[in-house]
Amino acid sequence: MSGETMSDVLAGDGVWNDETEWEITDLAGDPEVADQAPMPTLAVVGRPNVGKSTLVNRILGRREAVVEDVPGVTRDRVSYEASWAGRRFWVQDTGGWEPDAKGLQQSVARQAELAMNTADAILLVVDAVVGATAGDEAAVKALRRAKTPVILVANKVDDQRVEADASALWSLGLGEPRMVSAAHGRGTGDLLDDVLEVLPETPREGTGGTGGPRRVALVGKPNVGKSSLLNKLAGNERSVVHDIAGTTVDPVDSLVELGGKVWRFVDTAGLRRKVANASGTEFYASLRTKSALEASEVAIMLIDASQPITEQDLRVISLVADSGRALVLAFNKWDLVDEDRRLQLDREVDRDLNRVPWAQRVNISAHTGRAVQKLVPAMETALESWDKRIPTGRLNNWLKEVIAATPPPMRGGRLPRVLFATQATTRPPTFVLFTTGFLEAGYRRFLERRLREEFGFDGSPVRISVRVREKRPRK
Repeated sequence: MSGETMSDVLAGDGVWNDETEWEITDLAGDPEVADQAPMPTLAVVGRPNVGKSTLVNRILGRREAVVEDVPGVTRDRVSYEASWAGRRFWVQDTGGWEPDAKGLQQSVARQAELAMNTADAILLVVDAVVGATAGDEAAVKALRRAKTPVILVANKVDDQRVEADASALWSLGLGEPRMVSAAHGRGTGDLLDDVLEVLPETPREGTGGTGGPRRVALVGKPNVGKSSLLNKLAGNERSVVHDIAGTTVDPVDSLVELGGKVWRFVDTAGLRRKVANASGTEFYASLRTKSALEASEVAIMLIDASQPITEQDLRVISLVADSGRALVLAFNKWDLVDEDRRLQLDREVDRDLNRVPWAQRVNISAHTGRAVQKLVPAMETALESWDKRIPTGRLNNWLKEVIAATPPPMRGGRLPRVLFATQATTRPPTFVLFTTGFLEAGYRRFLERRLREEFGFDGSPVRISVRVREKRPRK
C-alpha cells in the first residue's frame, strides 16, 4: 500500500518498517499550551446597541461576537483572545448596561458591572450620533468609583460631519473621546495604541497559571440549565440565568477549580433547530456553539430528566458524537423526577440513546446542587479514555484471539483476513485495520464492543477504519 493512501487515515507521521508494520510517531504537543502566561483583560462596556460587539470584532480582526441590529443581543461576559503590536490580552464583550434595568436586563447589567470591577482597563463605548444620554452619565459615575483606567470611545463616527457631535462628549468628564467607526474600522488602530498605553503587562487577578486546563463544553437544548450548572460549579454568577429560553447567545468562557484542578468551561447557546433553518442571532449562536464544541475536549450534554427526551436532544448528541469529543450525559432537574418518571426515562435511554451507550451518565440538579460534584470523576474517566493509547503488540495479540473465536463474515465466497492493526491516533482513539477484504459494519461494531470490554474507553467514542490491501499485479 502506498504512503499516500496511508496518509488519508493515519494522523501523524510514520514509516513502514521491515516487517511491513506501520510505526506511528507521536505528534508534538499543542504549541499553544506552551505559552499560558496570564494576560490582562480589556472590558468593553456601554449602553445597549452602541456597537460594543462590532468594536470587539474589529479589535479581534475576525467575526467572533454575535452582532445584529437588535438591542440586547449580547447578554453575558464573553472573553476573546486578542493581540496588537505583539502584545496579547483578553477582550471582554458585555451586554448593554442600564442603571434601572429590570428582569432579564438587570441580570445582563449585573454581568457588565462585574466586568467593570474585574477588568484591567475599560472601553466605555458611546453612540456619537445619539450623544451622551442619562445612561452614559450613570455609567461614568459607576466607572469613576473604580480605580481602573477608562478610555471613552465615540463610536459610529463614519465621517467628518459626525466629529463635531462627538466632540460634545468631552462633557462626560473622561477626557478626550477617541473617535472610531467600528463598522468601517476608522480610528481603531489609534484606539488600540492608546489601549496598550493604559493596559498593564500583567492582570490584577491571575488566570489560573500555566498547565493548560482541560476544555469542557456545556451543550444542550435551550433552557435546560446549562448556565445554572456553570454558576453552581463556579460558586458565583458567571452566566445570565432567566426563565426565557435562549438567554445565552455567545459561548461564555470561565475558569473553574474543581477537584483540585482548573477546568475551562464554555457555556454555549442552546441549539434550537438545524443551523440551515436558523436565522439572525440564532444562526450565529449555533455557529459559535459548534466552534466551542470543536475547541473542547469533553462535552457535558444536559438533558431535562423531568421531560421526555426530544428530537433536539438527539440532534445535539449526534453533533457531539460526530465531533469525536468525550461525552458526559448529565440528566438535570433530577429533583423533579418521581419514581414513574425514572422508569420511563430508563426506557427512553435504552431506546433513544443507543448511539452513545459508552457515554458517562450522571443524575444532577443544577438548581439545588445535587450530585454536581460527580461530574468531575465522570469527566476525568472520559478524558482518560479519550487520551488512551493501546500498544501495537498488545492490540494485535488481542485481535488474533477475538478473530479466531469469532471470524468475520465471508464476502464473495472468501473470508477476509485481518493482517495487522494499529492505533493511528488518540482524541478520539482511532484504530486502523489492514485486511484482505472489506469488513461488514456489524462486525466492526462487534470489534468496537469487544475493544471496550478489554481496554475500557468509557466516555469516549472509538473509531475503527478498515483499509483493504491492494492486490499487486504479478510480474
